[in-house]
Amino acid sequence: MTQKDVYERLAEHLSHLGMGYPFREVLVAILRENFSSQEAEVALAIPTKPVPLQPVEFDEILKGIDLPRKKLLEILETLSRKGLLYSGRTDKGEKGFALQQVGFGFPQTFFWKNEDTPHARKMAGMIAKYFSRTVTQEAFAGPAVKAYRYIPVSRTIPTKKQAIFPYEMMETVIEKAEVIALAHCPCRVAYRLAGKGCEHPTEVCMKYNDMARYVIDKGFARKISKQEALELIRKSEEAGLVHFVDNAEGEIQHNCNCCGCACWNVGSIRRRKIPRDALMATYFMRDTDKDACTGCGACVEICPVQALRLEGDLPVVDQAWCIGCGVCATVCPADAVMIKVREDRKGTAPASNFRALHENIRKERGLD
Repeated sequence: MTQKDVYERLAEHLSHLGMGYPFREVLVAILRENFSSQEAEVALAIPTKPVPLQPVEFDEILKGIDLPRKKLLEILETLSRKGLLYSGRTDKGEKGFALQQVGFGFPQTFFWKNEDTPHARKMAGMIAKYFSRTVTQEAFAGPAVKAYRYIPVSRTIPTKKQAIFPYEMMETVIEKAEVIALAHCPCRVAYRLAGKGCEHPTEVCMKYNDMARYVIDKGFARKISKQEALELIRKSEEAGLVHFVDNAEGEIQHNCNCCGCACWNVGSIRRRKIPRDALMATYFMRDTDKDACTGCGACVEICPVQALRLEGDLPVVDQAWCIGCGVCATVCPADAVMIKVREDRKGTAPASNFRALHENIRKERGLD
């Protein structure tokens, strides 16, 4: 039997993360392009059990590899600086490092700065090949627990509901954030680097708290104020973009504003590649005030997942594909669009916080 090389072993190692990378030969090739053999050995020494953005203590990593302390720290710092590892503070307040998990840095770090370089172009092509329909579904779609959820446009939620579901409003996410960073949408940047067209704005990807500190420190994103973040949300809604965040009530780390052209989730649903409920947590559904609706069809045109059609003078919702984003409300001249809780999701809620969410994902995938 042929002995597996370090890149094949690293690809298998990454597949055991909670938000793991399904093993494919193209993943091995991507790792070969970005890690030296020694860097790959160092990455293999980092445990896969922690949830995303949970750094491992330096001494714990040192136990897994025969390197001098100074050399190991140098390699870890280099990998973190290149965006191939996450770095942050451990629960003890010490600096630690963690493997990048799907959706939380790798391969996003190639594109967050919106740089057009030969390497970025090469990665755009290789990553598009890797994240096929089956890999995307394997990486993101759990039987019950989904890593991300959509947040509807806030003005589509009645005021009395806002008091009940404050975590379903981007304004609440922003208000609770300690630090906010703004990066470019990696999906849209990679899409354009691959020579495909998308006219939506790219600098719309926001990170919060631990993730924000990391991307600001490494130069992948810039720090913004809460007021700037609120203005970005308004502009994103005007551009017909969809808000999605971690599927937790608190400690949100990540939010992007997605389009149906390029983005891995909205685009997959728009093209009917992956069933909505296999990919994302969707708690709401669009409804129409039939007395107010004028039948203009503006909502049909802007729907990011093409889940609306006109029948006579009224829009009809395809309830198997509507994501409850409320984008259609931004163009309704009659304020006839409402968002309601899905009948089959009543009584369900996101995880209480980010760590609980990812502990649930690990448990569901049999990784504990």
